[in-house]
Amino acid sequence: LDHSIANGKKMLSKDPSLMSQSESESQAAREEAQNTRAIFITCAALGREVRSIIKKHGWNAEFLAIDGRLHLFPKRIGEAVEGHLKETNGRYGRRIVVYGYCGVTDLDDILEEHNAMRPPGPHCYEMYGSELFTQIIKEEPATYFLTDYLVQAWDKFVVRGLKIDEQPGMKEILFRHFKRVVYFSQEEDEALVTQAQAIADWMGLPLIVKHVGYGDLERRLVALMEGQE
Repeated sequence: LDHSIANGKKMLSKDPSLMSQSESESQAAREEAQNTRAIFITCAALGREVRSIIKKHGWNAEFLAIDGRLHLFPKRIGEAVEGHLKETNGRYGRRIVVYGYCGVTDLDDILEEHNAMRPPGPHCYEMYGSELFTQIIKEEPATYFLTDYLVQAWDKFVVRGLKIDEQPGMKEILFRHFKRVVYFSQEEDEALVTQAQAIADWMGLPLIVKHVGYGDLERRLVALMEGQE
């Protein structure tokens, strides 16, 4: 009996029709998983928030961050985005690039070429603030904006990134035309508010704090995932 069972298993394993059906089902399952999976290629300045939004909505999605310091070299952003789009080609049903224009003049052309998409909006301040951002700029165009990320990365991204620590005179050149600082907070964190106040004091400007959460960023990402954009 054992011998017969063994022979039966051996015959089944060699049956080309059964193997073909099994392989076909596996291939179909892989393709279905691929078609329903997304990847978010995201500026690190929005990274924490995008990961939280993915988790909140339970999306079948992966996450990849691009160094926020590339804002100091805008031409490199397009190159970095395109590199990741080439690497991920054919592996995801949706590829969403979470960037504003950020000085990248050819970003939309790159996305169109690689069949990718991005949430509308010129930059993260507008994505977070939406109509409030427009209102604030209308009231005072010389407004400097902060976000949670920029508050936390101020020394690395601004002071050392722009070499103000080496050339203190740059501070006056860079910030002399601003009249106030508005902090769009994503998390209600008193420690970050204290840091934002220290930054405003360093700039010699008054601080206004507006808690906006994820603002329109979340709504726009949901629309992309649901095929509404």
